[in-house]
Amino acid sequence: MKAPQAKDINYPERNNNMSKLVIVESPAKAKNIKGYLGRGYDVVASMGHVRDLPAARLSVDIANDFEPKYAVIKGKENFVKDLKKKAEKADYVYLATDPDREGEAISWHLATLLGLDMKDKNRVTFNEITKNGVQNGMSQPRAIDIDFVNAQQARRILDRLIGYKLSPFISQKIRRGLSAGRVQSVALRLVVDRENEIRAFKPEEYWSIDAKFTNPPERKVFAAALYGKDGKKIKIENKEQSDKILSDLENADYIVTGVKKGSRKKNPTPPFTTSTLQQEASRRLSFQARRTMKAAQELYEGVEAGELGTVGLITYMRTDSLRISEEARAAGNEYITETYGEKYLPKKPRYYKSKSNIQDGHEAIRPSMPKVTPDQVKPYLTTDQFKIYKLIWDRFIASLMEACLQETMKIEITANDYVFNATGYTVKFDGFTVLYEEKGDDEKSDSASPLPAMKEGDALKLKSILGNQHFTQPPARYTEASLTKALEENGVGRPSTYVTITSTILNREYVKREGKQFVPTELGEAVTKLLEERIPNIVNVKYTSKMENDLDKIDSGEKNYKEMIRLYYDEFEEPLEKAKADMQGVKIRLKEEETDEICEKCGRNMIIKVGRFGKFLACPGYPECKNTKPLFYKTTAKCPECGGDVIEKKTKKGTSFFGCSNYPNCNFMTWDAPSDEVCPKCGKSLFKRRGNVLYCPDTEGCGFTKPVPRKKKSETEE
Repeated sequence: MKAPQAKDINYPERNNNMSKLVIVESPAKAKNIKGYLGRGYDVVASMGHVRDLPAARLSVDIANDFEPKYAVIKGKENFVKDLKKKAEKADYVYLATDPDREGEAISWHLATLLGLDMKDKNRVTFNEITKNGVQNGMSQPRAIDIDFVNAQQARRILDRLIGYKLSPFISQKIRRGLSAGRVQSVALRLVVDRENEIRAFKPEEYWSIDAKFTNPPERKVFAAALYGKDGKKIKIENKEQSDKILSDLENADYIVTGVKKGSRKKNPTPPFTTSTLQQEASRRLSFQARRTMKAAQELYEGVEAGELGTVGLITYMRTDSLRISEEARAAGNEYITETYGEKYLPKKPRYYKSKSNIQDGHEAIRPSMPKVTPDQVKPYLTTDQFKIYKLIWDRFIASLMEACLQETMKIEITANDYVFNATGYTVKFDGFTVLYEEKGDDEKSDSASPLPAMKEGDALKLKSILGNQHFTQPPARYTEASLTKALEENGVGRPSTYVTITSTILNREYVKREGKQFVPTELGEAVTKLLEERIPNIVNVKYTSKMENDLDKIDSGEKNYKEMIRLYYDEFEEPLEKAKADMQGVKIRLKEEETDEICEKCGRNMIIKVGRFGKFLACPGYPECKNTKPLFYKTTAKCPECGGDVIEKKTKKGTSFFGCSNYPNCNFMTWDAPSDEVCPKCGKSLFKRRGNVLYCPDTEGCGFTKPVPRKKKSETEE
């Protein structure tokens, strides 16, 4: 195999007799890239990592300078053999895995397995899977960036060392099968701390005086709120104070004593990064992060889009950069000019500054072809793909547009020395808001209603005035979106890890969902408390952020990755060993969850325990009574075959399925979840299948189906 040269790629028609092997990560991407490269290229997918640290052992030689012991991932041995054969036959091998640390590491592992020279320029990256994107990537081969690889190795080795040594410790002290990690434990700490803040919060009573006025002869009613008295702001703490003010204002004259006009400019938000995409998709679409990233991955790798052919509609979706290419900017500007007019373009191009500690190797998330609108490709996309593409496209185009200009008006109203304020604004130029406007979790929507024309000295007519009681509110619990935002703001984790972090703490039952909110479980609080007391650095936000920044410096060669591993491992190992010694023989007891299930042997209410194979029911009278049962969750549905209860069960991998409580006498089983509804034709419980369809399980005798009613917007909002 020869080292590929740029000239061989720029003119592929001259090299049809040469065989070229291109290795990417996913089959979808392989298929689409093959279509762009044409004859002479064999494009294969590695299906992610092909080599890793084996899970059955530590796989890191601590005594030998933390040397990792990689092995081919179980089940991929034959694939690697076939890949080696293809590589031996090929004239050139190109490593085209994803353009980030993880992708760089996969390319390095592939090069190692295939015996490629690390100095060869065989590494290519695609920021977008379009014809131009692929051709540009192939025309700029480079050597594998070993600093990038080492940055990934440092994280992988540290994660393995911490997880492998810490997880058994907390499992021994609390319960079997627990885990802890460099980032997941910090995320859990944030959720637990927020819950403690909520518990410690003491609401304070306060009141507001709210009035509504007109300015005759106009009939338009507008609202104003009491500000203060004699130029000083008033804090109303109770009903007595509120009633006193209302009494003072009885039969008062309300006069306009101040009119202040101004203007303000509202700028668009930047194009998406991984984190902001997940947050906005959660707020607008109620998408969980995994669902968002799945759709984004599909859009990046390529979809069949009619006359466009198979094409990647967005750029690479794991990024924390705000940079966009000048070509994309020009295409976006052209679309804005053609669609909205030149006045919607700012006089100076808008540039967004990325954070200093980000990977800037690729761009922000944007449409790969800005002129391809969401409506143009809607017929070819799934519902999720369309919603995510529209979100990305709208945000990108809006980020290039002129600001929204608003004319503001503030009115001061005086009555018996009390001062009320009223504010409003009118939009003088809609700018980017004609297309898109971000709404944050805590953002209060301004009233866009303009105030009626007023001048100093105008006498207003009072329509109503009320004293309203309020209480201060505790901080909101984290949602998946707000937790991701908090992790990003604190410098914990990176774009490729956000989904994994939240999934892990949910799957470990450290937190549970209540609606969209994350609530720590007793188990999660116990794990956090143990780590806080014994190994505090593991759950210290600032410490973890410093670690992330140091690991980032490996990217540029500023830090040696083995030295970084040594530094942070030593700081972790010492308190861990001390904790093991100090807590020898100590077991943290969790409160056991009592159920309504009665032990048929002794009559006690059975409790939920966790064993090697998951949760089960056990008698609290152990060891006198050793009765145990499998744990099933009873639904409201009835078995369509025998009329027994339909219960939820779990596979060994934790996947839910549904069966009859009378098993083995009744063998009814389905993957489809039962509903609370019954069939109007035969009275049997309805089940829900893919496509949001309720159906009667008696498909031969009845066959009733109906679509699942869509939830109202108010029901889906946080």
